[in-house]
Amino acid sequence: MALDRRRLLHSGAAALGAVALSGAVPPGAAARVSAPGGPLGEAPAAGERSIASPVHSVSPVYPAVGPGTAFLDHRSLLGDLREAEWYEANIPFVDLPDATIRDTYYYRWRVIKHALKYTGPQEGWILSEFLGPVGYSAPHGGINAAAAHHIREARWLRDHRYLDDYIGYWLRGSGSGPKPATDFLNKNTTDWAHQYSFWIADAVVARASTDGRWEHALGLLDELERQWGRWAPQFDDEVGLYWQTPVWDAMEYTASSYQSDDPYHGGEGFRPTLNAYQYGDARAIAALLRRRGHRGDEAKADRYDERARALRVHQERRLWDEEDQFYKHVMRDGNPERRRIADREQIGFLPWYFHMAPAGNAAAWAQLRDPEGFSAPFGPTTVERRSPWFMHQALEGCCRWNGPSWPFATSQTLTALANLLIDYPAQSHVDRTDYYAVLRAYALTHRKDGKPYVAEAHHPDEDRWIYDGRGHSEDYNHSTFNDLVLSGLLGIRCRPDATVALAPLVPREWDHFAVENLPYHGHNLSVLFDRSGRHYGHGAGLNVWLNGRHIHRQADLKPVTLPLGKTGQHTLPHEVDDLANVEQKGYPLARASYTFPLDSPAKAIDGQDLHLDTPSSRWTNYDSPHAGDWLAVDFGVPTPVSDLRISFYDDGGGVRTPDSYELHHLGQDGQWHPLPGQHRTPQTPRPGTLNRILLERAVTTTALRLTATRTSGGAVGVTAWQSWRTEDPRLTLTIETPPDGLVPVEPGRTVKVTTTITATTTTVVSPHLLVPDNWKALPPHPIRPTTLKAGKTLHTRWLVTAPTDLPHHLPQPLRLLVRSRGKKAEQLVTSLVARAQAG
Repeated sequence: MALDRRRLLHSGAAALGAVALSGAVPPGAAARVSAPGGPLGEAPAAGERSIASPVHSVSPVYPAVGPGTAFLDHRSLLGDLREAEWYEANIPFVDLPDATIRDTYYYRWRVIKHALKYTGPQEGWILSEFLGPVGYSAPHGGINAAAAHHIREARWLRDHRYLDDYIGYWLRGSGSGPKPATDFLNKNTTDWAHQYSFWIADAVVARASTDGRWEHALGLLDELERQWGRWAPQFDDEVGLYWQTPVWDAMEYTASSYQSDDPYHGGEGFRPTLNAYQYGDARAIAALLRRRGHRGDEAKADRYDERARALRVHQERRLWDEEDQFYKHVMRDGNPERRRIADREQIGFLPWYFHMAPAGNAAAWAQLRDPEGFSAPFGPTTVERRSPWFMHQALEGCCRWNGPSWPFATSQTLTALANLLIDYPAQSHVDRTDYYAVLRAYALTHRKDGKPYVAEAHHPDEDRWIYDGRGHSEDYNHSTFNDLVLSGLLGIRCRPDATVALAPLVPREWDHFAVENLPYHGHNLSVLFDRSGRHYGHGAGLNVWLNGRHIHRQADLKPVTLPLGKTGQHTLPHEVDDLANVEQKGYPLARASYTFPLDSPAKAIDGQDLHLDTPSSRWTNYDSPHAGDWLAVDFGVPTPVSDLRISFYDDGGGVRTPDSYELHHLGQDGQWHPLPGQHRTPQTPRPGTLNRILLERAVTTTALRLTATRTSGGAVGVTAWQSWRTEDPRLTLTIETPPDGLVPVEPGRTVKVTTTITATTTTVVSPHLLVPDNWKALPPHPIRPTTLKAGKTLHTRWLVTAPTDLPHHLPQPLRLLVRSRGKKAEQLVTSLVARAQAG
């Protein structure tokens, strides 16, 4: 089907066509594209191939699992989860006699996969809390309230790039950037990473103790110290503790809040939340400083440890109620005597999460099993039942944390309980049966209409979610579950050295369980327990394999610590998706010949891959009057294409997986041409399988078009369309702009634009500045491949001329593109896009 170019190419920007990255450009295009040295050649004719990009040299879609075991039927355990290959490559597989916990485990990995949002080449991946946007989130939709939960849960994934990006987002990226100090967004803080209470340093150390990539964690030390220090305005020197407003603990309408004059926000108080978080983070920072071992690090670590000890002393003095044997909230204002409130709230279990509570306070845990305390069939409750505020107004609307079963707090409580049972001296108040009972009750909440589900809060006594907004609460990622199975129930205790500790909390009557190919310190760890040896057929007792090699056997489940040897090194390539537009503004710009009114072309490139009916994150042509429809994306500027990935939407009803599809690119002649040299996996689309299209030679174009069809003529849809490119991690690029981030240009006039390339190691680089159609970009002097030494920066100036009919208030993209060679001589293409706008 022909496409109206003026409709597709916003503001009349035409295509550059298929431009060879080797330096060839179309005749007459020298003013628009710089070539690295040598005479300008001619571009291949439309439809021909350009630069060589052998299929065998590209990065794999998924990380390699490596040597391991194959005891479990992975596909059977995954059930109907879409893109099974992602789970096979990333998650540890478990087999449990309790089907409720086991099935919830695999569902919760779907929650993590759905929560992964690609924000663009600058910041990469984040983990979202809500699948759809909310008005109080940080840029790209990040919310720091449960970010430490996200890190602890996703630390078990094999692909380290997700958390590398996500942690960087909160510590270095826009997640650490400024925010308004308003009542709606927290008037007490001025940056997003402090909008809610946050325990990121502890989470970073837990992650490094799992994957063994300590160099990454050590590289974050400066930012972690800054994050810790920025809580100082909320530290009360007289009391020796931090204060927090309950709503900014992510806990509005608590029992303590109702006893203030502001039930929503809650009265500011000294709470076992931020104080425990700061204690845990101080201890984590001290551990990182000692591991780094620079001059002065030991003394600095001692100071952090001392601050942690002081917090512990003051918390025991101020928040521990000796009579009620529990940690409690203390109102900050109008409470000169610093009296504790009468009510026990679930936050009183938090000190054990960070090993902050002394062993002598274990009596607090008797409340977990007390019918008048926190015990509930779908609990635990967020305040003890004996409190007069228990479930007060809780059924009148979201969100009240004064009784409902809340996954956020349940996760913290179970993590704390596992620490008590495994790391503390024996006590008589709770045991492994309590851990299992609470975990199983938590698993039982993960159902709706008989299907796996998690929302915001569950009724403690009835099998129903009570805070569950359609298009808002689905797959609500605000807690952990799989971390509780792995580190608690199965007792895989991550350690900073090259060992692993096993201390399972499984019920004593269980006769088998297994975890297979768990990524740990660069190895694959498999643990099988088989009481008789007949269930798995690999010997009786507890057996452990490392990278497929049997390393340990014992008859019982007594705790054991095993040496693993040197941590395996695994660094995955840095990849970016040039099609992503998470903000759905400007370029890349998606269009379609027809779109079902409830869907959007922009959602096919919004950085998410959701296979849910609600919320929608897809384009479909459901109910189209046409025999066939296309989905097209305009980059706005010449962009290299070599590795495309498409996830088709299939609801099992009116929208199904296509039987075939065609891919075209826009040539310099303004016509659509088939993308040449396609290698497709799979050859024809299959339901629930990611479709990858590798080109034998990269094509540089300004637009792509996808036409998918069914032989029956029915509707098709796309949940994710991506164009991936491997970048050189040694390079940092900039296009210099004023503070507003826009390159100032004038219609019909030439302006100077400066670009920079900085290298961490000596690298040969070739820069290009690609601009939209009818623009010109010329360097004052010939640009040739340049050897850029480590730590040095290459400045390049360009003379950029915008067309006379340039719209004044519509930003246009400029792409700085740099070619280099990797360590294995593979060609890498690193790029940066800036926006230019007429004043």
